Amino acid sequence: MTRDGVRLLRRLTGCELRGFRSLGLWVARRRHGVGDGGHAAAYTGPQTATLLAFTFLSVVETVVLALVLPWPLVHGALLFVDVYTVVQCLALHAACVTRPHVVAPDGSLRVRYGHLLDVRVPASAVAHARVDRRFPEGRAIRIDDDGTLDVAVGNQTTVTVELTHPVEFVRPLGRRACARVVRLHADDPRGVVEALRRPRAEAFAA
Repeated sequence: MTRDGVRLLRRLTGCELRGFRSLGLWVARRRHGVGDGGHAAAYTGPQTATLLAFTFLSVVETVVLALVLPWPLVHGALLFVDVYTVVQCLALHAACVTRPHVVAPDGSLRVRYGHLLDVRVPASAVAHARVDRRFPEGRAIRIDDDGTLDVAVGNQTTVTVELTHPVEFVRPLGRRACARVVRLHADDPRGVVEALRRPRAEAFAA
């Protein structure tokens, strides 16, 4: 296996383990990386029903195949695939719930999508934030040639953050990229914008 292949395998294994850990956090009703005074911004609203419906259908499929298929070997293989799919769906939902976006007290921003993406934007890099509902096409995590990073949920983003300088981050499969503008979805977009603006307003008042 090539060196790039080894890195990719390690990256995928790390994602799997973070997903499984998120299941434990979800059961314990804990959140990852929020910190004291941090503003946690949930983003699962548009996708929760879809993920849970897909999980339910996977469970129904598993039961039906168990009753219909007469071949033990084929049934065992399909059972493994279906159970693994159900676990992955639950792990993704758990990771999105337990790993929200976070605005720290100093105005820095942490943009996440479950266990797949974690972008850290220092307070000095935040130029402007606004409520801005958009409906980008394509994948949930996408970066354009102009440096615009879309982290969409349910094919929508609700907050746009313009940066003073590019911020480097790691894509889900391990490649590095730089973002000049970050568009993310938050269930309460105004809360995120106000949390980002608050440190500057307090500094100005002082």
